[in-house]
Amino acid sequence: MTTYHRSDPAASTHPRDDGTPDARRLRAILTAVSLALMAVIASVSGLNVAQTHMAVEFGASQGTILWIINSYTLALAALLLPLGAIGDRLGRKPALVAGLGVFGSANVVAGLAPTAEIMLAARVAGGVGAALIMPITLAVITSTFPEDRRGKAIGVWTGVAGGGGILGMVLSALLVDVADWRLLFALPVVLVIAALAMTLRSVPDSRQEPSHRFDTLGALLSTVAVAGLVFVLQEGPGRGWTAPATVAGLAVGLSASAGFVAWQLHRRDGALLDVRLFRERGLAGGSVTLLVVFGVQAGVAVVLFPFFQAVLGWSGLLSTVALMPMAVMMMAASGLAPVLAPRIGTRPTMATGVALAALGLALMALFVSVDGGYPSLLPGLLAIGFGMGLSMTPSTEAITASLPRHEQGVASALNDVTRELGTALGVALLGALVSAGYRHAIDDRLGGVPPEAAATARDGIANAVEVAPGTGTHAPNLLHAARQAFVDGWQQSMWAGVALMGALFAYVALRGPRSAE
Repeated sequence: MTTYHRSDPAASTHPRDDGTPDARRLRAILTAVSLALMAVIASVSGLNVAQTHMAVEFGASQGTILWIINSYTLALAALLLPLGAIGDRLGRKPALVAGLGVFGSANVVAGLAPTAEIMLAARVAGGVGAALIMPITLAVITSTFPEDRRGKAIGVWTGVAGGGGILGMVLSALLVDVADWRLLFALPVVLVIAALAMTLRSVPDSRQEPSHRFDTLGALLSTVAVAGLVFVLQEGPGRGWTAPATVAGLAVGLSASAGFVAWQLHRRDGALLDVRLFRERGLAGGSVTLLVVFGVQAGVAVVLFPFFQAVLGWSGLLSTVALMPMAVMMMAASGLAPVLAPRIGTRPTMATGVALAALGLALMALFVSVDGGYPSLLPGLLAIGFGMGLSMTPSTEAITASLPRHEQGVASALNDVTRELGTALGVALLGALVSAGYRHAIDDRLGGVPPEAAATARDGIANAVEVAPGTGTHAPNLLHAARQAFVDGWQQSMWAGVALMGALFAYVALRGPRSAE
């Protein structure tokens, strides 16, 4: 069972009669874990805005720069399940403190890194620390907050998890534009210091009293499985889906996944993750919903940036600021969902959110245009943000409620793994659809353009914008053709998103978690 250790001074802060910390301390706990989560989430996408600066300073190839960015996510996703389970056993407060220490130190090293190799190592170490922090933040909430306040706290957590990445990108772009790209690592360090101080003061310790030996083989298999699948989704678009490395990664990921499931069924009560629980509506419905919702959200963000920068000609900072309405709506709806779900039911709340997100995608597909610019997208962005926020909180709560209280680190890690896999899958899928639609649409619009420039333009809209000035009188036509072709590809990807959300709506309506779960 879960035990609470009250030896630290903060434990004497007027707990309620049932041993639960009082309202003031609960707010401090929520603030501490939210700051820690924000540091982790902001580091996922924040470095994207500094790709050119790193390439110039380190003299590194684009492939190396992408590995510096992706290695963090790869380490984070691969280690979530085993480190979440370790946190349950060793104590959630010590695990959170250790994770913050590793993560903060890694960001200091990254900010001072003199070479690409040291930067890469620091990013991997940061991913390890993040994998220890992320599941523990949610586990602290689910194991500490009383049932009547848990939903609202999870709503705050999901709001930070959903909107924190966009906020991190805005702050990162601002730092790159007005200061130095290395200051990108100062933001997570500041957040870590604040989170660490509040954790030491306010967060109580809780842990699982293990009745079985740690599932070492399950931890190894889960790490290999997630690493293999995330590697494929990250590298497939660039290397090619039939490249040897991509095929090998897929084979390793699928084999390890099958081995993990088989081993968990064999080990049963001592398993790292009891996969039999996926028969329940709560765990299955929550996981599927988060997989699709975060996949579509990440895919939309990926295709938005080329539209803002190459089609509308905006700066990186203005492009990230343009995403803020979606993030604000997502965070607001994440806070509303715990109030709405008890009144109308968990399943109707999730289904309403999914339907609104699908409506937002449809609005963007119908009204996006080069001439319409940002106003043609804004209604869709607002609907997507609100709908996704409304569906994320009850999905997360359904997952954590499906596992025992003493395994909340594993439950939280499963929630996070689902998010990371969905994000990688959405980026790969919607990004590939936009690229394919763009290439198909631009082929018929390159008449008269010099062959070399036309070949370059087919590679992507950014390439078309770069090569256009050298085509003389063909430049205006080439730019117009590339922008129109991108919009065509954009619409194709948005309709694919509508189809995915439609299928998810049907699934949630028929098999979504019941309120009792």
